[in-house]
Amino acid sequence: MTDSSDPTPMNVALIGAGMIAKTHVCALSDAHGLARLSHVISRNPDKARYLADFYEGPCPTFSSDLAAVAHDPDIPMAIVATPPSVRHEVIETLASTGTHILLEKPVGRTLQEAQEIVEICERADVSLGILFQHRLRAPSLAATQHIASGALGKLGLVEIEVPLWRDQSYYDELGRGTYERDGGGVMITNAIHSIDLALSMTGPVTQVQAMTATSLLHQMEAEDFAIAGLQFENGAVGSFVASTAMFPHRTEVIRLHFENGSLKMDKNALEISWRYGETEIEGTGGPTHEESPLQGNHRWHQAVIEDFIQAISTGRAPLVTGREALRAHQLIEAIETSSKSGQPVKVG
Repeated sequence: MTDSSDPTPMNVALIGAGMIAKTHVCALSDAHGLARLSHVISRNPDKARYLADFYEGPCPTFSSDLAAVAHDPDIPMAIVATPPSVRHEVIETLASTGTHILLEKPVGRTLQEAQEIVEICERADVSLGILFQHRLRAPSLAATQHIASGALGKLGLVEIEVPLWRDQSYYDELGRGTYERDGGGVMITNAIHSIDLALSMTGPVTQVQAMTATSLLHQMEAEDFAIAGLQFENGAVGSFVASTAMFPHRTEVIRLHFENGSLKMDKNALEISWRYGETEIEGTGGPTHEESPLQGNHRWHQAVIEDFIQAISTGRAPLVTGREALRAHQLIEAIETSSKSGQPVKVG
């Protein structure tokens, strides 16, 4: 029997039943009594019903009626996991009724669209959280603590590497890798996670010089390769390289080089190389087994969902707000602009 002091799980609607929906359903299923998946909204509810097999709880309602969910006072929040091309109207509908929104990245297809979405939610006074779940990996949390302690000294050099592989079948899905549906290629769809994580530790980038391209290994509209030199507000310099044409698929790596030591972090561990001492391995924890490059593991999504529920329950800001997420969009836009012009570009 549940203790009467236990909080009542918050009803959550999942908007969108595409590739990432299963991860959300599993995350909600394990959300420690904080959440209850009440509705799944899809353009094709019958096709979405398979998701019920991954939810350990009462079967949610499957429907295409977004307005009914938005106007239901018993559903205070929604997870929006639709393609970027159809989000603007969804967010307007939800925000107009005061429904808090946890949004899959990216915020929008372009910086302008992302800014509009943030402003819609701010005007409606609803919470907008962004699913940048890499921030809650154990190595990321450990690295953040080390940087905050000041023991590493000044940051001098940054390396952001996103060496991924996607088969052509990934881009054969209707609209994937196009500007109309996704807003771009590897940067906005894949590398944006590492960009956000790095910026949360380094502070803003002020200028970039970049090149982007579509390699011979993919048939797609947008880029599957991007490289940039970075100048940071704090005086550090760095490099960014990302691709979905690097076989075999490897994990993303961020290296931060400070006065007194360097940090290397990926999804499984944090390696700290002290300049005048030993090398430590820490920040391990969470999933370390082989994962699908497309699905990953739902534990990090679960942590973001739990944070968002607690944030709207207590009135605090979520882990990553929509406005904070604009920093990653600003950097991506600057890289694209620099690539087109062949010149250095200011960020922001």
